[in-house]
Amino acid sequence: MRILFLGGSGNISTQCVELALERGYRASILTRGQHPVAFSQPVSQISGDRHDGDLLRQAVVDGHFDVVANFIGYTPEEIEVDISAFSGRIGQYLYISSTSIYQKPPNHYLITESTPLSNPFWEYSRLKIACEERLNQSYRDAGFPITIVRPSYTYGPSWIPTAIGGQGYTVVDRMRKGLPVVSPGDGQSLWVMTAASDFAVGFVGLMGRTEAIGESFHITSDEVLTWDQIYQTIAKAAGCTAKLVHIPSEVIAPLYPKAGASLLGDKSCSVVFDNSKIKRMVPEYRAKINFAEGMSRSVSWYDADPSRRQVNLEINQMLDHLCSLRFQ
Repeated sequence: MRILFLGGSGNISTQCVELALERGYRASILTRGQHPVAFSQPVSQISGDRHDGDLLRQAVVDGHFDVVANFIGYTPEEIEVDISAFSGRIGQYLYISSTSIYQKPPNHYLITESTPLSNPFWEYSRLKIACEERLNQSYRDAGFPITIVRPSYTYGPSWIPTAIGGQGYTVVDRMRKGLPVVSPGDGQSLWVMTAASDFAVGFVGLMGRTEAIGESFHITSDEVLTWDQIYQTIAKAAGCTAKLVHIPSEVIAPLYPKAGASLLGDKSCSVVFDNSKIKRMVPEYRAKINFAEGMSRSVSWYDADPSRRQVNLEINQMLDHLCSLRFQ
Protein backbone atom coordinates (compact mmCIF):
# COMPACT_ATOMS: atom_id res chain seq x y z
CA MET A 1 0.00 0.00 0.00
CA ARG A 2 1.27 3.47 -0.92
CA ILE A 3 0.66 6.26 1.59
CA LEU A 4 1.10 10.00 1.13
CA PHE A 5 1.39 11.94 4.38
CA LEU A 6 0.58 15.62 4.23
CA GLY A 7 2.91 16.57 7.04
CA GLY A 8 5.02 13.71 8.32
CA SER A 9 7.44 15.33 10.70
CA GLY A 10 5.12 16.34 13.53
CA ASN A 11 4.45 15.06 17.03
CA ILE A 12 1.85 12.48 15.95
CA SER A 13 2.61 11.98 12.28
CA THR A 14 6.22 10.86 12.79
CA GLN A 15 5.06 7.85 14.79
CA CYS A 16 2.42 7.05 12.17
CA VAL A 17 4.98 7.15 9.35
CA GLU A 18 7.29 4.86 11.32
CA LEU A 19 4.56 2.29 11.95
CA ALA A 20 3.46 2.38 8.32
CA LEU A 21 7.06 1.65 7.28
CA GLU A 22 7.30 -1.14 9.84
CA ARG A 23 4.22 -2.76 8.29
CA GLY A 24 5.77 -2.69 4.85
CA TYR A 25 3.84 0.24 3.40
CA ARG A 26 5.54 2.63 1.01
CA ALA A 27 5.41 6.05 2.61
CA SER A 28 5.98 9.50 1.16
CA ILE A 29 5.67 12.80 2.98
CA LEU A 30 4.87 16.21 1.58
CA THR A 31 6.66 18.86 3.61
CA ARG A 32 8.28 22.24 3.32
CA GLY A 33 11.37 20.73 4.90
CA GLN A 34 11.40 23.00 7.94
CA HIS A 35 11.53 20.08 10.38
CA PRO A 36 13.63 17.30 8.83
CA VAL A 37 13.19 13.86 10.39
CA ALA A 38 15.42 10.81 10.03
CA PHE A 39 13.18 7.75 9.69
CA SER A 40 14.28 4.18 10.27
CA GLN A 41 13.66 3.32 6.61
CA PRO A 42 13.79 5.29 3.38
CA VAL A 43 10.92 7.73 2.90
CA SER A 44 10.27 9.71 -0.26
CA GLN A 45 9.98 13.40 0.47
CA ILE A 46 8.04 15.77 -1.73
CA SER A 47 9.00 19.38 -1.11
CA GLY A 48 6.33 21.99 -1.51
CA ASP A 49 3.36 23.88 -0.14
CA ARG A 50 0.31 21.83 0.82
CA HIS A 51 -1.86 24.71 -0.46
CA ASP A 52 -0.60 24.13 -4.01
CA GLY A 53 -3.41 22.12 -5.60
CA ASP A 54 -1.45 21.43 -8.78
CA LEU A 55 1.42 20.01 -6.74
CA LEU A 56 -0.92 17.75 -4.75
CA ARG A 57 -2.67 16.55 -7.88
CA GLN A 58 0.58 15.75 -9.64
CA ALA A 59 1.94 14.01 -6.55
CA VAL A 60 -0.90 11.49 -6.42
CA VAL A 61 -0.84 10.99 -10.18
CA ASP A 62 2.89 10.26 -10.13
CA GLY A 63 2.88 8.25 -6.91
CA HIS A 64 -0.27 6.17 -7.44
CA PHE A 65 -1.11 6.55 -3.76
CA ASP A 66 -3.79 4.39 -2.20
CA VAL A 67 -4.17 6.59 0.89
CA VAL A 68 -3.61 10.25 1.68
CA ALA A 69 -3.23 11.05 5.39
CA ASN A 70 -3.74 14.74 6.10
CA PHE A 71 -2.20 16.01 9.35
CA ILE A 72 -2.12 19.67 8.33
CA GLY A 73 -5.66 20.61 7.39
CA TYR A 74 -7.01 23.45 9.51
CA THR A 75 -9.43 25.44 7.33
CA PRO A 76 -12.26 24.65 4.90
CA GLU A 77 -10.22 26.38 2.18
CA GLU A 78 -7.46 23.80 2.59
CA ILE A 79 -10.04 21.03 2.43
CA GLU A 80 -11.36 22.41 -0.87
CA VAL A 81 -7.84 22.20 -2.30
CA ASP A 82 -7.58 18.56 -1.22
CA ILE A 83 -10.98 17.53 -2.54
CA SER A 84 -10.15 19.04 -5.92
CA ALA A 85 -6.68 17.48 -6.05
CA PHE A 86 -7.52 13.98 -4.83
CA SER A 87 -11.06 13.26 -6.06
CA GLY A 88 -11.09 10.13 -8.21
CA ARG A 89 -7.36 9.60 -7.70
CA ILE A 90 -7.05 7.87 -4.30
CA GLY A 91 -8.80 5.11 -2.39
CA GLN A 92 -8.98 6.79 1.01
CA TYR A 93 -8.47 10.21 2.57
CA LEU A 94 -7.67 10.13 6.29
CA TYR A 95 -8.25 13.49 7.94
CA ILE A 96 -6.86 14.43 11.35
CA SER A 97 -9.50 16.43 13.20
CA SER A 98 -9.67 16.91 16.99
CA THR A 99 -11.72 15.73 19.96
CA SER A 100 -11.97 19.39 20.98
CA ILE A 101 -14.81 19.68 18.48
CA TYR A 102 -17.13 17.75 20.79
CA GLN A 103 -19.78 19.73 22.64
CA LYS A 104 -18.36 22.20 25.16
CA PRO A 105 -19.43 22.24 27.88
CA PRO A 106 -20.45 18.58 27.56
CA ASN A 107 -23.89 17.33 28.53
CA HIS A 108 -22.52 13.91 29.46
CA TYR A 109 -19.15 12.83 30.83
CA LEU A 110 -18.74 9.91 28.39
CA ILE A 111 -17.93 11.00 24.85
CA THR A 112 -18.71 8.87 21.80
CA GLU A 113 -18.43 9.65 18.11
CA SER A 114 -22.11 10.60 18.12
CA THR A 115 -21.63 13.32 20.77
CA PRO A 116 -22.77 16.66 19.25
CA LEU A 117 -20.12 18.91 17.73
CA SER A 118 -20.08 22.42 19.16
CA ASN A 119 -17.36 24.65 20.58
CA PRO A 120 -18.22 28.34 21.11
CA PHE A 121 -14.92 29.02 22.89
CA TRP A 122 -12.14 28.01 20.48
CA GLU A 123 -11.84 29.05 16.85
CA TYR A 124 -9.45 26.17 16.13
CA SER A 125 -12.21 23.72 17.01
CA ARG A 126 -14.88 25.57 15.04
CA LEU A 127 -12.68 25.47 11.94
CA LYS A 128 -12.14 21.74 12.43
CA ILE A 129 -15.91 21.29 12.62
CA ALA A 130 -16.28 23.23 9.37
CA CYS A 131 -13.62 21.02 7.75
CA GLU A 132 -15.46 17.89 8.84
CA GLU A 133 -18.77 19.25 7.56
CA ARG A 134 -17.26 19.94 4.13
CA LEU A 135 -15.67 16.50 3.97
CA ASN A 136 -18.91 14.78 4.94
CA GLN A 137 -20.74 16.76 2.27
CA SER A 138 -18.19 15.66 -0.32
CA TYR A 139 -18.63 12.05 0.77
CA ARG A 140 -22.43 12.26 0.55
CA ASP A 141 -22.54 14.17 -2.74
CA ALA A 142 -19.63 12.69 -4.67
CA GLY A 143 -18.31 9.69 -2.77
CA PHE A 144 -15.04 11.34 -1.74
CA PRO A 145 -13.50 8.52 0.36
CA ILE A 146 -13.09 10.17 3.76
CA THR A 147 -12.20 8.70 7.13
CA ILE A 148 -12.12 11.25 9.96
CA VAL A 149 -9.87 10.68 12.97
CA ARG A 150 -10.05 12.73 16.17
CA PRO A 151 -7.07 12.64 18.54
CA SER A 152 -7.15 14.18 21.98
CA TYR A 153 -3.98 15.45 23.69
CA THR A 154 -1.37 13.17 22.10
CA TYR A 155 2.27 13.43 23.09
CA GLY A 156 5.50 12.22 21.55
CA PRO A 157 8.75 11.14 23.21
CA SER A 158 9.94 14.74 23.55
CA TRP A 159 6.70 16.28 24.82
CA ILE A 160 5.74 17.22 28.39
CA PRO A 161 2.00 17.90 27.92
CA THR A 162 0.33 20.41 30.23
CA ALA A 163 -2.95 22.29 30.47
CA ILE A 164 -1.19 25.64 30.53
CA GLY A 165 2.55 25.94 30.01
CA GLY A 166 3.13 24.37 26.63
CA GLN A 167 4.65 20.97 25.97
CA GLY A 168 8.35 21.70 26.40
CA TYR A 169 10.76 21.64 29.32
CA THR A 170 9.63 24.87 31.03
CA VAL A 171 7.17 23.32 33.47
CA VAL A 172 9.67 20.63 34.49
CA ASP A 173 12.30 23.31 35.05
CA ARG A 174 9.90 25.16 37.34
CA MET A 175 9.07 22.02 39.27
CA ARG A 176 12.72 21.17 39.78
CA LYS A 177 13.36 24.68 41.08
CA GLY A 178 10.44 24.49 43.49
CA LEU A 179 8.41 27.08 41.58
CA PRO A 180 4.62 26.72 41.34
CA VAL A 181 2.72 25.69 38.21
CA VAL A 182 -0.93 26.21 37.31
CA SER A 183 -3.47 23.40 37.42
CA PRO A 184 -6.74 24.75 36.00
CA GLY A 185 -9.87 25.03 38.10
CA ASP A 186 -9.68 22.88 41.21
CA GLY A 187 -7.38 20.43 39.45
CA GLN A 188 -9.97 17.66 39.64
CA SER A 189 -11.44 17.72 36.13
CA LEU A 190 -10.75 14.51 34.22
CA TRP A 191 -8.47 14.21 31.22
CA VAL A 192 -6.71 11.65 29.04
CA MET A 193 -3.19 11.70 27.63
CA THR A 194 -2.32 9.43 24.71
CA ALA A 195 1.14 8.33 23.58
CA ALA A 196 1.67 8.99 19.87
CA SER A 197 3.00 5.47 19.31
CA ASP A 198 -0.25 4.06 20.70
CA PHE A 199 -2.34 6.42 18.59
CA ALA A 200 -0.42 5.26 15.51
CA VAL A 201 -1.68 1.69 15.95
CA GLY A 202 -5.27 2.83 15.59
CA PHE A 203 -4.54 5.33 12.84
CA VAL A 204 -2.43 3.09 10.61
CA GLY A 205 -4.88 0.27 11.29
CA LEU A 206 -7.58 2.29 9.52
CA MET A 207 -5.55 2.59 6.33
CA GLY A 208 -7.02 0.70 3.43
CA ARG A 209 -10.16 -0.28 5.38
CA THR A 210 -13.04 0.29 3.00
CA GLU A 211 -15.47 -0.22 5.87
CA ALA A 212 -13.94 2.86 7.56
CA ILE A 213 -14.84 5.14 4.65
CA GLY A 214 -17.52 7.65 5.58
CA GLU A 215 -16.88 7.05 9.29
CA SER A 216 -15.39 9.07 12.15
CA PHE A 217 -13.27 7.70 14.98
CA HIS A 218 -11.59 9.13 18.02
CA ILE A 219 -8.41 7.42 19.20
CA THR A 220 -7.39 8.06 22.80
CA SER A 221 -6.07 6.36 25.89
CA ASP A 222 -8.47 4.71 28.32
CA GLU A 223 -6.42 5.94 31.29
CA VAL A 224 -8.30 8.79 32.98
CA LEU A 225 -6.45 11.21 35.28
CA THR A 226 -7.21 14.50 37.00
CA TRP A 227 -5.08 17.49 36.06
CA ASP A 228 -3.52 17.40 39.52
CA GLN A 229 -2.56 13.76 38.94
CA ILE A 230 -1.12 14.67 35.55
CA TYR A 231 1.14 17.33 37.04
CA GLN A 232 2.22 15.13 39.93
CA THR A 233 3.03 12.34 37.47
CA ILE A 234 5.25 14.72 35.50
CA ALA A 235 6.92 15.83 38.73
CA LYS A 236 7.58 12.26 39.85
CA ALA A 237 9.22 11.49 36.51
CA ALA A 238 11.40 14.57 37.04
CA GLY A 239 12.37 13.45 40.54
CA CYS A 240 10.55 16.21 42.40
CA THR A 241 7.11 17.27 43.59
CA ALA A 242 4.73 19.75 42.02
CA LYS A 243 3.62 22.91 43.81
CA LEU A 244 0.19 23.42 42.30
CA VAL A 245 -1.74 26.65 42.12
CA HIS A 246 -5.42 26.35 41.20
CA ILE A 247 -6.86 29.16 39.12
CA PRO A 248 -10.26 29.11 37.36
CA SER A 249 -10.03 28.98 33.59
CA GLU A 250 -12.51 31.87 33.50
CA VAL A 251 -9.89 34.01 35.29
CA ILE A 252 -7.08 32.95 32.96
CA ALA A 253 -9.02 33.46 29.71
CA PRO A 254 -9.30 37.29 29.66
CA LEU A 255 -5.71 37.68 30.81
CA TYR A 256 -4.25 35.25 28.25
CA PRO A 257 -6.84 34.74 25.49
CA LYS A 258 -4.86 32.16 23.51
CA ALA A 259 -4.40 29.91 26.54
CA GLY A 260 -7.92 30.70 27.68
CA ALA A 261 -9.54 29.54 24.44
CA SER A 262 -7.78 26.20 24.72
CA LEU A 263 -8.81 25.86 28.36
CA LEU A 264 -12.48 26.86 28.04
CA GLY A 265 -12.82 25.08 24.71
CA ASP A 266 -11.10 21.89 25.72
CA LYS A 267 -8.85 21.28 28.69
CA SER A 268 -10.95 22.64 31.56
CA CYS A 269 -13.80 20.25 30.75
CA SER A 270 -13.77 16.68 32.02
CA VAL A 271 -13.42 14.24 29.16
CA VAL A 272 -13.71 10.46 29.14
CA PHE A 273 -13.76 8.79 25.74
CA ASP A 274 -15.51 5.60 24.73
CA ASN A 275 -13.02 3.96 22.35
CA SER A 276 -15.26 1.03 21.46
CA LYS A 277 -15.64 2.07 17.83
CA ILE A 278 -11.92 2.18 16.97
CA LYS A 279 -11.39 -1.10 18.84
CA ARG A 280 -14.09 -2.78 16.78
CA MET A 281 -12.59 -1.52 13.54
CA VAL A 282 -8.96 -2.09 14.54
CA PRO A 283 -8.96 -4.95 17.09
CA GLU A 284 -5.22 -4.64 17.74
CA TYR A 285 -5.66 -1.11 19.05
CA ARG A 286 -4.99 -0.77 22.76
CA ALA A 287 -3.32 2.16 24.49
CA LYS A 288 -0.45 0.31 26.18
CA ILE A 289 1.74 3.17 27.45
CA ASN A 290 0.45 4.69 30.66
CA PHE A 291 1.17 8.32 31.39
CA ALA A 292 3.78 7.60 34.06
CA GLU A 293 5.81 5.52 31.63
CA GLY A 294 5.39 8.11 28.90
CA MET A 295 6.61 10.95 31.12
CA SER A 296 9.57 8.90 32.30
CA ARG A 297 10.60 8.54 28.66
CA SER A 298 10.05 12.22 27.87
CA VAL A 299 11.95 13.53 30.88
CA SER A 300 14.80 11.12 30.09
CA TRP A 301 14.91 12.55 26.57
CA TYR A 302 15.43 16.06 27.93
CA ASP A 303 17.92 14.92 30.53
CA ALA A 304 20.02 13.10 27.93
CA ASP A 305 21.15 16.38 26.35
CA PRO A 306 21.42 19.71 28.22
CA SER A 307 20.82 21.62 24.98
CA ARG A 308 17.27 20.27 24.89
CA ARG A 309 16.36 21.81 28.24
CA GLN A 310 15.24 25.16 26.89
CA VAL A 311 13.07 27.40 29.07
CA ASN A 312 10.42 29.53 27.38
CA LEU A 313 10.66 32.95 29.02
CA GLU A 314 7.22 34.05 27.85
CA ILE A 315 5.57 30.98 29.38
CA ASN A 316 7.60 31.45 32.55
CA GLN A 317 6.42 35.03 32.89
CA MET A 318 2.81 34.00 32.30
CA LEU A 319 3.01 31.30 34.98
CA ASP A 320 4.71 33.68 37.41
CA HIS A 321 1.92 36.20 36.89
CA LEU A 322 -0.89 33.67 37.22
CA CYS A 323 0.61 32.09 40.32
CA SER A 324 0.89 35.51 41.95
CA LEU A 325 -2.87 36.04 41.65
CA ARG A 326 -3.59 33.77 44.59
CA PHE A 327 -1.97 36.37 46.88
CA GLN A 328 -4.19 39.23 45.68
